Amino acid sequence: MKLLFFVLVLLAFFNGYGVSKSTPTRPDFVSIGSILSFESIIGKVAKVAIEAAVEDVNANSDVLGGTKLKLTLHDTNFSGFLGIMEAIRFMEKETIALIGPQSSVTTHVVSYFANELQIPLLSFSSTDPTLSPLQFPFFVRTSINDLFQMAAIADIINYYGWREVIAIYVDDDYGRNGIAALSDQLSARSCKISYRAPLKSRSSMDEIRDALVQVALTESRILVVHTYPERGIDIMATAQYLGMMNEGYVWLATNWLSTLLDTNAPLSSEATNNIQGVITLRIYTAESKSKKNFISRWNNLTRKEETGTSIGLSTYGLYAYDTVWLLAHAIDTFFEREGNISFSSDPKLKELQGGTLNLNAMSIFNGGNLLLDSILKVNMTGVTGPFSFTSDRNLILPAFEVINIIGSGTRKVGYWSNNSGLSVQHPDTLYTNPPDLSSSNKKLYPVIWPGETTLKPRGWVFPHNGRHMTIGVPNRVSFLDFVAQVPGTDMFKGYCIDVFSAAISLLPYAVPYKMISYGDGHNNPSPTELIRLITSGVFDAAIGDIAITTNRTRMADFTQPFVESGLVVVAPITKVHSNALAFLQPFDRKMWAVMGIFFLFMGVVVWILEHRINDNFRGPPRKQFITILWFSFSTLFFAHRENTFSTLGRLLVILWLFVVLIINSSYTASLTSILTVQQLSSPIKGIGSLLNSKDPIGYQQGSFARDYLVGELGIHESRLVPLKLPEDYVKALRDGPQNGGVAALIDERAYAEVFLSTHCEFSIVGKEFTKNGWGFAFQRDSQLVVDMSTAILKLSENGDLQRIHDKWLLRSACSLQGAKLEADRLSVTSFQGLFLMCGLACLLALLIYFIKMICQFKRLNSEPESPGESSQSRRLRKFFSFFDEREEEVQARSIRRQLECASTRSVDQNESTNSMKQTETSSNKSTSFGGP
Repeated sequence: MKLLFFVLVLLAFFNGYGVSKSTPTRPDFVSIGSILSFESIIGKVAKVAIEAAVEDVNANSDVLGGTKLKLTLHDTNFSGFLGIMEAIRFMEKETIALIGPQSSVTTHVVSYFANELQIPLLSFSSTDPTLSPLQFPFFVRTSINDLFQMAAIADIINYYGWREVIAIYVDDDYGRNGIAALSDQLSARSCKISYRAPLKSRSSMDEIRDALVQVALTESRILVVHTYPERGIDIMATAQYLGMMNEGYVWLATNWLSTLLDTNAPLSSEATNNIQGVITLRIYTAESKSKKNFISRWNNLTRKEETGTSIGLSTYGLYAYDTVWLLAHAIDTFFEREGNISFSSDPKLKELQGGTLNLNAMSIFNGGNLLLDSILKVNMTGVTGPFSFTSDRNLILPAFEVINIIGSGTRKVGYWSNNSGLSVQHPDTLYTNPPDLSSSNKKLYPVIWPGETTLKPRGWVFPHNGRHMTIGVPNRVSFLDFVAQVPGTDMFKGYCIDVFSAAISLLPYAVPYKMISYGDGHNNPSPTELIRLITSGVFDAAIGDIAITTNRTRMADFTQPFVESGLVVVAPITKVHSNALAFLQPFDRKMWAVMGIFFLFMGVVVWILEHRINDNFRGPPRKQFITILWFSFSTLFFAHRENTFSTLGRLLVILWLFVVLIINSSYTASLTSILTVQQLSSPIKGIGSLLNSKDPIGYQQGSFARDYLVGELGIHESRLVPLKLPEDYVKALRDGPQNGGVAALIDERAYAEVFLSTHCEFSIVGKEFTKNGWGFAFQRDSQLVVDMSTAILKLSENGDLQRIHDKWLLRSACSLQGAKLEADRLSVTSFQGLFLMCGLACLLALLIYFIKMICQFKRLNSEPESPGESSQSRRLRKFFSFFDEREEEVQARSIRRQLECASTRSVDQNESTNSMKQTETSSNKSTSFGGP
């Protein structure tokens, strides 16, 4: 009996224990903390929003099932150090979660404590993109990551076609890492940050002024300001003082400015005037009933705080409010998942015991991992809209409003969403559609820029830093008409110099520059090496006779070409005099032979088609042979007098006369050219002749021709002979390969034309085998490239470029100006289509004719063969005899034969009838004589 009682007691005990474990009792309250800077623009709004949220949560019994949130607020007073210390104080008091810190700088440090003690940090304002959940798993960002904000800024810059920007930012983790994210986003859009102006978090006005003065001396006029609201308004005031809010500037502010406007509106007239034309971003929050209700409560909440001034509600206040509700839902889930609030000592701190630090008070929250998991799985709708996390622990549906500051207010010019980029549609609509980031769909409403202009600023000016742009100019020793240094001075002259001066004078701004000679004055410098000095920063630009090649475009940016040029072959030429057989030169031998054959062939074909029906093509064999020859060659002059009667013959003659017309016209044109234009001859026909030979080839010293011949055409270097002066050209070409000279010279067409204008014994042979031009080179991504290219096009359109060309490069032409190289003779290839068409027509006509004649022959010659003679030879002789007959005779014989056949059939029928009658009579007689 005692044993039974003991078993019942044990069962009751364990049963009670099991029930208490499955449904643990919830505590009366849980401790949470918040670290803010109460007097900051963000902090004073967040403090009111967090306290209101805690009050709403505690008043709602459906959320925590009777458990209350016990909130403790600590003021960091703008100090990162105090923020860290206040966080440590929270972790000594069994706090299960922290809302904050407000500053990203403080969050970086406090996150290490949170990781160790497993206390979740929920920050609505630490937007630094480098606060990664991989490094800080207990950090939860409850606002929009700055990575998305920088993507929006980069999209705006790319939308307007700007390529370089200046970044002004606070030099701490928040500012540096945000600008680093912006740099990455710009690089993905082929843009870049050309200058960075970091500022201390508590910079004085003098320090801000000094930084902006350096900014004003740079080239770009697109300025991105990423700082805190308190410091940002000082930056804008200083920019206004320095005249940097005038037309031509573009100011893009991150959401610090919209936060300032939402919180401290209305600003003073002076502060408002300092931000006219600025574009800023505001985190987009969807319109909802709960948001409207909270906004309507806001004035009562701020009056309750007795701040003495009106406090507006910013998006940070909305996110702070939702952060408290997020934590409340997570704690509720934590308890539903049998979570228990308990703490244990950290064994790692035992080694640090001793001294005055109370490290034993810092304990690990045993339910930290469960609470963190509950936070990340919350899916709710708050005053900011749908509130949940993606797989990388960012809030869903990130979006921004694009705002333009105009007058005393603001104007929305569009939106940015991670789904579709820039658009004038609401993000709520955009997120319901498939992602579309194509540039064609991006759009913003017109913007009023600083200086009250609606024209899109160019985005850059030539920097007014007192420094002249250094321009490298090749110091040539040959072809000085293109570019040459004036002896004894640092000035330059020539065609290229005049084009550059004319183009730069068309720019809408002044560009101070200084030309610096490049080269030793004894040899032509290499343009490639000159371009390489631009890459290394020795020169800002290079002008002169610089060909645009693939290799050089990798080192610098080039303008629109102002000279079209390419490589050509220059070779010695000799005059070709006319002779007694000049009339045979238009066609080559093969062409003459083919023409003769076709003339005879056409005569034979027409004779075959006309022989039986046309008396002009009949008669003795000798006469017929002469007729064939006469008809064939008389068609050459359209003087044939023999008419054609057959349809096939007429069609062939028409086709042949067309072919003859084309041949006559080509012959006349070629012979006229031969007899009236002086012909020149050269053993070199072009680059192909040089490739097939082993003769030496000359090229201009310093030209890219050498690299092209070796690298692209595979010509061995031993064959290439560098030549420096035009006199060297003449000597090498005259000597020829047999006397130590060259067979030909390869140079750019511009040089070749100048050289040939005074040396008529040489000429360009063959075709230009490369296509390029000359341009001015600038450093990569230089804004001058586009403007100078536009100026060169204007020079071309208004005729100034041609006038400069005529001034320097137009020379008295040689007496052989109209001469040309020996033209290629016309060959069969040029007429093979005509000959093929005519030949096929002839063969088809003969085929039709012979098929028709053979059928006629079989019909008229169907008698039995004679046994004494070969059947085949007899039929062949009869066929040729039939072929020689006139068509009228054949037709008459055919008719006569038909009549004879008809008469024969009639006689046969009569004889058959008479025979039948006689048979019948005989039969009757036999019957009568044989009767009884």
